[in-house]
Amino acid sequence: MSQLPPAPPSLQELRQEIDGIDEAMHRLLMQRGDIIDRLIQVKQTQEVGSAFRPAREADMMRRLVQRHHGILPLDTVESIWRVIISTFTFVQAPFSVHADISASEPAMRDSARFHFGFTVPYIAHFSAQAAVEAVSKSKGDLAMVSATSNRTPWWLSLESRGAPKIIARLPFIERPDHPAALPVFVISRVADSAMVTEVETWSIRVSGWNAEIARALSPLAEVMAVPDKAFDGAALLISLTAATGIDSIRAALIEAGASIRSTALVGCHATRYTVG
Repeated sequence: MSQLPPAPPSLQELRQEIDGIDEAMHRLLMQRGDIIDRLIQVKQTQEVGSAFRPAREADMMRRLVQRHHGILPLDTVESIWRVIISTFTFVQAPFSVHADISASEPAMRDSARFHFGFTVPYIAHFSAQAAVEAVSKSKGDLAMVSATSNRTPWWLSLESRGAPKIIARLPFIERPDHPAALPVFVISRVADSAMVTEVETWSIRVSGWNAEIARALSPLAEVMAVPDKAFDGAALLISLTAATGIDSIRAALIEAGASIRSTALVGCHATRYTVG
Protein backbone atom coordinates (compact mmCIF):
# COMPACT_ATOMS: atom_id res chain seq x y z
CA MET A 1 0.00 0.00 0.00
CA SER A 2 1.41 3.38 -1.01
CA GLN A 3 2.03 5.87 1.74
CA LEU A 4 -0.02 9.03 1.93
CA PRO A 5 1.86 12.29 1.34
CA PRO A 6 2.74 14.14 4.53
CA ALA A 7 0.18 16.63 5.69
CA PRO A 8 1.02 20.25 4.89
CA PRO A 9 2.20 22.35 7.81
CA SER A 10 -0.44 24.26 9.71
CA LEU A 11 -0.72 28.04 9.64
CA GLN A 12 0.52 28.12 13.21
CA GLU A 13 3.64 26.16 12.31
CA LEU A 14 4.38 28.44 9.35
CA ARG A 15 3.91 31.54 11.49
CA GLN A 16 6.30 30.11 14.07
CA GLU A 17 8.88 29.64 11.31
CA ILE A 18 8.42 33.27 10.28
CA ASP A 19 8.77 34.43 13.89
CA GLY A 20 12.01 32.47 14.16
CA ILE A 21 13.38 34.06 10.99
CA ASP A 22 12.37 37.54 12.18
CA GLU A 23 14.16 36.99 15.48
CA ALA A 24 17.26 35.68 13.69
CA MET A 25 17.35 38.74 11.38
CA HIS A 26 17.06 41.07 14.37
CA ARG A 27 19.84 39.25 16.19
CA LEU A 28 22.05 39.49 13.09
CA LEU A 29 21.41 43.24 12.83
CA MET A 30 22.37 43.67 16.47
CA GLN A 31 25.46 41.54 15.84
CA ARG A 32 26.32 43.81 12.90
CA GLY A 33 25.94 46.76 15.25
CA ASP A 34 28.38 45.19 17.69
CA ILE A 35 30.93 44.81 14.89
CA ILE A 36 30.41 48.43 13.81
CA ASP A 37 31.01 49.49 17.41
CA ARG A 38 34.34 47.68 17.36
CA LEU A 39 35.07 49.16 13.94
CA ILE A 40 34.56 52.65 15.32
CA GLN A 41 37.17 51.96 18.00
CA VAL A 42 39.65 50.72 15.38
CA LYS A 43 39.07 53.75 13.13
CA GLN A 44 39.82 56.11 16.00
CA THR A 45 43.42 54.86 15.99
CA GLN A 46 43.98 53.69 12.40
CA GLU A 47 41.83 55.78 10.07
CA VAL A 48 40.57 59.30 9.62
CA GLY A 49 38.04 60.91 7.30
CA SER A 50 34.60 60.04 6.00
CA ALA A 51 32.92 56.74 6.80
CA PHE A 52 31.61 56.44 3.22
CA ARG A 53 33.04 53.64 1.10
CA PRO A 54 31.46 53.94 -2.38
CA ALA A 55 33.52 51.10 -3.86
CA ARG A 56 32.54 48.70 -1.08
CA GLU A 57 28.87 49.71 -1.30
CA ALA A 58 28.81 49.12 -5.06
CA ASP A 59 30.33 45.67 -4.59
CA MET A 60 27.78 44.81 -1.90
CA MET A 61 24.85 45.88 -4.08
CA ARG A 62 26.10 43.91 -7.08
CA ARG A 63 26.39 40.76 -4.98
CA LEU A 64 22.90 41.41 -3.61
CA VAL A 65 21.37 41.47 -7.10
CA GLN A 66 23.31 38.43 -8.27
CA ARG A 67 22.14 36.18 -5.44
CA HIS A 68 18.55 37.44 -5.20
CA HIS A 69 15.66 35.16 -6.22
CA GLY A 70 12.12 34.33 -5.17
CA ILE A 71 8.91 36.30 -4.76
CA LEU A 72 10.33 39.13 -2.64
CA PRO A 73 10.61 42.21 -4.91
CA LEU A 74 14.14 43.39 -5.62
CA ASP A 75 12.96 46.93 -4.82
CA THR A 76 12.29 45.88 -1.24
CA VAL A 77 15.61 44.10 -0.83
CA GLU A 78 17.57 47.01 -2.30
CA SER A 79 15.82 49.50 -0.04
CA ILE A 80 16.39 47.39 3.09
CA TRP A 81 20.11 47.02 2.33
CA ARG A 82 20.52 50.69 1.46
CA VAL A 83 18.95 51.71 4.78
CA ILE A 84 21.11 49.21 6.69
CA ILE A 85 24.30 50.50 5.03
CA SER A 86 23.38 54.16 5.44
CA THR A 87 22.22 53.84 9.04
CA PHE A 88 25.37 52.06 10.16
CA THR A 89 27.44 54.65 8.28
CA PHE A 90 25.51 57.33 10.18
CA VAL A 91 26.24 55.52 13.46
CA GLN A 92 29.98 55.60 12.64
CA ALA A 93 30.01 59.28 11.67
CA PRO A 94 26.74 61.28 11.79
CA PHE A 95 25.91 63.16 8.59
CA SER A 96 23.01 64.93 6.89
CA VAL A 97 21.70 64.71 3.34
CA HIS A 98 21.35 68.08 1.57
CA ALA A 99 18.92 67.65 -1.31
CA ASP A 100 18.44 69.93 -4.31
CA ILE A 101 14.66 69.96 -4.76
CA SER A 102 14.58 72.35 -7.75
CA ALA A 103 13.90 69.52 -10.20
CA SER A 104 11.19 67.73 -8.18
CA GLU A 105 10.74 67.83 -4.43
CA PRO A 106 8.64 64.62 -4.19
CA ALA A 107 11.01 62.65 -6.45
CA MET A 108 14.11 63.87 -4.59
CA ARG A 109 12.58 63.10 -1.20
CA ASP A 110 11.61 59.60 -2.40
CA SER A 111 15.18 59.02 -3.56
CA ALA A 112 16.67 60.27 -0.29
CA ARG A 113 14.37 58.14 1.86
CA PHE A 114 14.79 55.05 -0.35
CA HIS A 115 18.58 55.22 -0.32
CA PHE A 116 19.27 56.73 3.13
CA GLY A 117 16.19 55.98 5.23
CA PHE A 118 14.64 58.15 7.93
CA THR A 119 17.42 58.13 10.53
CA VAL A 120 19.70 60.36 8.44
CA PRO A 121 18.59 64.03 8.61
CA TYR A 122 17.16 65.36 5.34
CA ILE A 123 17.69 69.06 4.50
CA ALA A 124 16.01 70.56 1.42
CA HIS A 125 17.61 73.28 -0.71
CA PHE A 126 16.11 75.17 -3.63
CA SER A 127 19.15 74.92 -5.89
CA ALA A 128 22.00 72.58 -6.67
CA GLN A 129 24.51 75.28 -5.74
CA ALA A 130 23.01 75.67 -2.26
CA ALA A 131 23.13 71.91 -1.61
CA VAL A 132 26.75 71.67 -2.76
CA GLU A 133 27.72 74.75 -0.74
CA ALA A 134 26.23 73.19 2.40
CA VAL A 135 28.36 70.09 1.89
CA SER A 136 31.44 72.24 1.26
CA LYS A 137 30.98 73.80 4.70
CA SER A 138 30.41 70.46 6.46
CA LYS A 139 32.76 67.74 7.66
CA GLY A 140 31.02 64.72 6.17
CA ASP A 141 27.56 65.56 4.80
CA LEU A 142 26.16 64.47 1.44
CA ALA A 143 24.52 66.46 -1.33
CA MET A 144 21.99 64.95 -3.72
CA VAL A 145 21.68 66.77 -7.05
CA SER A 146 19.61 65.69 -10.01
CA ALA A 147 21.84 64.21 -12.71
CA THR A 148 19.84 66.24 -15.23
CA SER A 149 20.14 69.55 -13.32
CA ASN A 150 21.73 71.83 -15.91
CA ARG A 151 20.18 75.20 -15.13
CA THR A 152 23.52 76.41 -13.79
CA PRO A 153 27.03 74.88 -13.83
CA TRP A 154 26.89 73.79 -10.17
CA TRP A 155 29.78 71.36 -10.73
CA LEU A 156 32.33 74.19 -11.13
CA SER A 157 32.57 74.40 -7.33
CA LEU A 158 33.87 70.82 -7.31
CA GLU A 159 36.96 71.63 -9.38
CA SER A 160 39.38 72.89 -6.74
CA ARG A 161 41.66 70.69 -4.66
CA GLY A 162 39.98 69.75 -1.39
CA ALA A 163 36.48 70.47 -2.69
CA PRO A 164 33.76 67.81 -2.42
CA LYS A 165 33.47 65.45 -5.37
CA ILE A 166 30.82 63.31 -7.04
CA ILE A 167 31.06 59.90 -5.32
CA ALA A 168 27.99 58.03 -6.62
CA ARG A 169 25.12 58.04 -9.07
CA LEU A 170 21.73 56.74 -7.93
CA PRO A 171 19.81 54.59 -8.38
CA PHE A 172 22.68 52.13 -8.58
CA ILE A 173 20.36 49.31 -9.67
CA GLU A 174 18.37 50.52 -12.67
CA ARG A 175 15.21 48.76 -13.80
CA PRO A 176 11.74 49.62 -15.15
CA ASP A 177 9.38 51.24 -12.63
CA HIS A 178 12.04 51.85 -10.00
CA PRO A 179 10.34 53.46 -6.96
CA ALA A 180 13.18 56.03 -6.68
CA ALA A 181 14.00 56.46 -10.33
CA LEU A 182 15.19 60.09 -10.31
CA PRO A 183 18.81 60.06 -11.56
CA VAL A 184 20.90 61.67 -8.83
CA PHE A 185 24.55 62.53 -8.26
CA VAL A 186 25.78 62.12 -4.68
CA ILE A 187 28.49 64.59 -3.63
CA SER A 188 30.76 64.45 -0.59
CA ARG A 189 34.33 64.35 0.64
CA VAL A 190 35.62 60.78 0.49
CA ALA A 191 39.15 59.37 0.63
CA ASP A 192 40.55 58.57 -2.82
CA SER A 193 41.20 54.98 -1.73
CA ALA A 194 37.48 54.50 -1.02
CA MET A 195 36.25 55.71 -4.41
CA VAL A 196 35.14 53.56 -7.32
CA THR A 197 36.50 54.86 -10.63
CA GLU A 198 34.52 52.92 -13.22
CA VAL A 199 32.93 56.17 -14.47
CA GLU A 200 34.77 59.50 -14.25
CA THR A 201 33.01 62.86 -14.15
CA TRP A 202 34.81 65.82 -15.68
CA SER A 203 34.13 69.54 -15.71
CA ILE A 204 35.16 70.93 -19.09
CA ARG A 205 34.79 74.53 -20.23
CA VAL A 206 34.83 75.16 -23.96
CA SER A 207 34.49 77.97 -26.47
CA GLY A 208 32.62 77.56 -29.73
CA TRP A 209 29.93 75.23 -28.38
CA ASN A 210 27.11 74.25 -30.74
CA ALA A 211 24.71 71.42 -31.54
CA GLU A 212 27.17 69.71 -33.90
CA ILE A 213 29.79 69.46 -31.16
CA ALA A 214 27.17 68.06 -28.78
CA ARG A 215 26.30 65.39 -31.34
CA ALA A 216 29.97 64.49 -31.74
CA LEU A 217 30.25 63.80 -28.00
CA SER A 218 27.00 61.90 -27.53
CA PRO A 219 28.34 58.48 -28.63
CA LEU A 220 31.31 58.80 -26.25
CA ALA A 221 29.84 60.04 -22.96
CA GLU A 222 26.88 61.46 -21.07
CA VAL A 223 27.01 65.25 -21.32
CA MET A 224 25.28 68.10 -19.49
CA ALA A 225 25.87 71.57 -20.89
CA VAL A 226 25.17 75.08 -19.62
CA PRO A 227 25.71 77.88 -22.17
CA ASP A 228 28.41 80.42 -21.39
CA LYS A 229 27.50 83.55 -23.37
CA ALA A 230 30.62 85.46 -22.39
CA PHE A 231 32.84 83.10 -24.37
CA ASP A 232 30.27 81.80 -26.89
CA GLY A 233 30.84 78.49 -25.19
CA ALA A 234 29.60 76.18 -22.49
CA ALA A 235 30.38 74.57 -19.16
CA LEU A 236 30.13 70.81 -19.55
CA LEU A 237 29.75 67.99 -17.06
CA ILE A 238 30.88 64.84 -18.82
CA SER A 239 30.52 61.28 -17.48
CA LEU A 240 32.75 58.78 -19.26
CA THR A 241 33.95 55.24 -18.72
CA ALA A 242 37.57 54.37 -18.10
CA ALA A 243 37.59 52.68 -21.51
CA THR A 244 36.76 55.98 -23.22
CA GLY A 245 39.23 58.18 -21.38
CA ILE A 246 39.44 61.95 -21.18
CA ASP A 247 41.94 62.13 -24.06
CA SER A 248 39.26 60.79 -26.43
CA ILE A 249 36.87 63.50 -25.27
CA ARG A 250 39.47 66.23 -25.76
CA ALA A 251 40.23 64.94 -29.27
CA ALA A 252 36.55 64.78 -30.19
CA LEU A 253 35.94 68.34 -28.98
CA ILE A 254 38.88 69.74 -30.92
CA GLU A 255 38.01 67.80 -34.07
CA ALA A 256 34.42 69.11 -33.90
CA GLY A 257 35.70 72.70 -33.70
CA ALA A 258 35.60 73.53 -30.00
CA SER A 259 38.38 75.24 -28.05
CA ILE A 260 39.05 73.73 -24.62
CA ARG A 261 39.49 76.38 -21.93
CA SER A 262 39.86 74.07 -18.90
CA THR A 263 39.36 70.51 -17.69
CA ALA A 264 39.05 69.21 -14.13
CA LEU A 265 38.17 65.83 -12.67
CA VAL A 266 35.22 66.44 -10.34
CA GLY A 267 34.42 62.90 -9.22
CA CYS A 268 33.77 59.31 -10.16
CA HIS A 269 31.22 56.61 -9.49
CA ALA A 270 30.30 52.98 -10.14
CA THR A 271 28.81 51.76 -13.38
CA ARG A 272 25.06 51.41 -12.99
CA TYR A 273 23.72 47.87 -12.73
CA THR A 274 20.76 47.34 -15.08
CA VAL A 275 18.20 44.55 -14.59
CA GLY A 276 14.85 43.74 -16.15
